[in-house]
Amino acid sequence: MSATNSPSSRAPLSAAYIEQALEQWLEIEFTLNHVDELAALIADLSREDQDLLLGWVRRIATTNTHLAHQFAIRALPQFQHMTRHGHSDRRMIDAWALHTMDAHDQGGARAAFQVVNDVGNFELLRHEHAAGALFDEVSVILLTFVRGLSGRHLKLEQGDAAYTDTASLYLPAIVATMHNAEDNFLLCKAMVTLLWAQTRFGTFRADLVATLNTYADSGKALKLFHALETLRLEACIGRELPGLYREMQRLKTASGWSRPADWQSYAATLAQPNASVSDSLRLLAHAYAGAVPEPLCYQGELRLDEVAACAASRIEREKIMLRVKLAIELDKQAVEARSPAPQFDVKQAEDSEGNELPQMEITLDDIPIAPPVGINQLLTSIYLDLGEIPAEYLVAAGPGEYDPALYEEKAQDSDAVWQGTYHEEGATFYPEWDFGRQLYRKNWCVMREKDVPPVADNFVFNTLQKYSGLVKHLRRTFEAMRDENRMIKREISGDDVDIDALVEALADTLDGSEMSDRLFTRMHRNERNIAVMFMVDMSGSTNGWINDAERESLVLLCEALETLGDRYAIYGFSGTTRKRCELYRIKQFDEPYGDLVKARISGIRAQDYTRMGFAIRHLSSLLNKVDARSKLLITLSDGKPDDYNDGYRGKYGIEDTRKALVEARRSGIHPFCITIDTQGRDYLPHMYGAANYVVIDEVEKLPLKVANIYRRLTV
Repeated sequence: MSATNSPSSRAPLSAAYIEQALEQWLEIEFTLNHVDELAALIADLSREDQDLLLGWVRRIATTNTHLAHQFAIRALPQFQHMTRHGHSDRRMIDAWALHTMDAHDQGGARAAFQVVNDVGNFELLRHEHAAGALFDEVSVILLTFVRGLSGRHLKLEQGDAAYTDTASLYLPAIVATMHNAEDNFLLCKAMVTLLWAQTRFGTFRADLVATLNTYADSGKALKLFHALETLRLEACIGRELPGLYREMQRLKTASGWSRPADWQSYAATLAQPNASVSDSLRLLAHAYAGAVPEPLCYQGELRLDEVAACAASRIEREKIMLRVKLAIELDKQAVEARSPAPQFDVKQAEDSEGNELPQMEITLDDIPIAPPVGINQLLTSIYLDLGEIPAEYLVAAGPGEYDPALYEEKAQDSDAVWQGTYHEEGATFYPEWDFGRQLYRKNWCVMREKDVPPVADNFVFNTLQKYSGLVKHLRRTFEAMRDENRMIKREISGDDVDIDALVEALADTLDGSEMSDRLFTRMHRNERNIAVMFMVDMSGSTNGWINDAERESLVLLCEALETLGDRYAIYGFSGTTRKRCELYRIKQFDEPYGDLVKARISGIRAQDYTRMGFAIRHLSSLLNKVDARSKLLITLSDGKPDDYNDGYRGKYGIEDTRKALVEARRSGIHPFCITIDTQGRDYLPHMYGAANYVVIDEVEKLPLKVANIYRRLTV
């Protein structure tokens, strides 16, 4: 029942009507809740307010009926507030409801109930959604900015506050300190810049934990040191990034912050070009007797334990890696015969001032050499941690002393993330459409790409033998498509006379008009500009004959497409629940159809379930990176969207898949489905549209028809 389907279109809904709707949405018959009093209170609201409140109650009830009931109870007083203050506060209801459902998605019912009960946070919540800078929206831009800064390569990640562990810069999920969205984005930029400056200008080169523990109140000492060090780093930023520095000063003023009078001398001392972290620690002894100033809006936090753990691991690893690289370089230089004890050294430019990052030149027996691959970045990182390159770092590792493979950064094993405690490292997150809410669940599906394990057998050879006659026919047909010419009419010159144009031109002369000179036709080679993504169902239901038919179809398609020359990629999809959504690389767009791809096709095996929305969204994003006039997303499947025990089965999965297909069409992609599900006509028109699918009644006919279907789609 919809609240808008009332007996009278815009008159307020009656208490009886509202009570009936609430009983249905909140499943009152299965609970001890009563809604008669709640319905009576809602009946006193205006129709506009009733529609707003009941609309959100209905949506939230699709997630949790108890949560929806509490939301209705807690929201009623806010509508009285809106009556006094006008329509603008209705956005707060929207923000509150959305935040409630997002909290349920990310933290479960307990987190969602905390949001519902936190009515005191209402105004802040509205401001955050209206003007806040969301990490998901600003992180890509800021990461590009960070990569352009000097020093160590840093990652940008979401955390519970702004801080760094010297390998990553962390920002909170939302920053809403300033009054408008532009300044909140700038505030995020200022935060990451100050965190970068901590790693770039030596904040952590001193033993801060030991030094701060000498004070009676180490917590106060940490806050004072952070304030002093921020003064020094601001001056460094002013010299390196003067434009951003001016914006940071404006944000500081807009936030209402002012420097204590007794800190003016500290600021002047720490603004000197040669000031270092030791100066901040020296001034700490003087500042400790006074009060701690208010932190700057972009100051963030110092988390020394996380810094120590991250730096200790990196320092040991980088020492080993430098010595290993030097040993490799020594072998390349072959200087043993020339020098009994070859010695590496690092020369630094003598004209560096203050905290400038020095230019380093590596020498062997005082002769400059071309730096080995990756060594400059390694030297920079070591210098940032230690302020120098110690002599023991410049000794080449001896034979068998170190195994570099133990210390090189390894690619994440896509299966290892599922062993032990679940975590989401290395995953890509995709939203999912909840038709009950009529909203997206943000970052809901956890997706990883994997390679299909190649299988070296005779599957491809046997398939080509089995369908040898069809393969020859397909090659001839696709060669003809490739070489197709089309006639261009009304040309100034050409191969033949355009009779239609000539007749029109002669008619023009009869009424005194000038005769057109576009009277010829010519044949033009029809250049194809097509990119196609094949999305192959690898769910458990494809086991057996269906799996064989899919693999045979792909072999025939590849043989035909290699003849035609169209760009194409092949990915499989499967998974178990939203937490394990997997895409299997079979052939990428820039990958040749060679032995490896053939072995992957042979290695395609049935996996888990058929969650489709994430696969369509990810493969659409890959397809949209290809520059092509026509883009197709063709699905080979044996059934409707499905998953294990998390509500995806049925209408939810169909609606999410349909929404993902709508998104694909809006981006310029033409989706099409080839299925062997004889029940497909019940749901495919709703998902794909009446003319964008085909049902093949018999599995064994799939290889015979797929290439022909492709030909019809791309003519």
